[in-house]
Amino acid sequence: MTRKKKGRKVGSEGPAQYNDKSLSKDDIAALARKRKNKRKGLKAGSRHSEGKTEQQRQAQAQRDPRLGSKKPVALVVEAKPHPKSAEAKKARRLSAAQELEMLENDAQLNVLLDRLENGEKLGAGLQQYVDQKLDRIEALMKQLGLFEEDESEQEAPKKNKRRGDDDLLAEFENFKFDQE
Repeated sequence: MTRKKKGRKVGSEGPAQYNDKSLSKDDIAALARKRKNKRKGLKAGSRHSEGKTEQQRQAQAQRDPRLGSKKPVALVVEAKPHPKSAEAKKARRLSAAQELEMLENDAQLNVLLDRLENGEKLGAGLQQYVDQKLDRIEALMKQLGLFEEDESEQEAPKKNKRRGDDDLLAEFENFKFDQE
């Protein structure tokens, strides 16, 4: 069978004709009911959008849009040193008086010192922490000229220095038990 080309000629029936149906009120109502029945469940949207109260809406309406942030804006930009530079490190460093005050008000150190005064023994880590802080306080007080050495500390040898077995034995042998 040979192929026939489609032509643009009007067929034997003529051009297609369409009738525009005008919908009656009943038809329109029926279509609306059908559309309504298709949708089930809640309306699409955020589940939080319903939560806005009337007061919140009124507050938003009353707010003056011209009012912005009350934060002051710097009109002149100050030159700050680079955070890793030596100048920045000097600026971050506390003065000796500030550091001393901070150490004296240290709550953890005060609690540990109270425990020591009550005769409790601290662990090695806590004892080391207390020693470091007390040494730093002493150094700062010397730097500020507030430190007064006790006479008993000047006469007694340094306790931090480790003594050998021979030194301890010699001290024990020389110790006089008669004196009290």
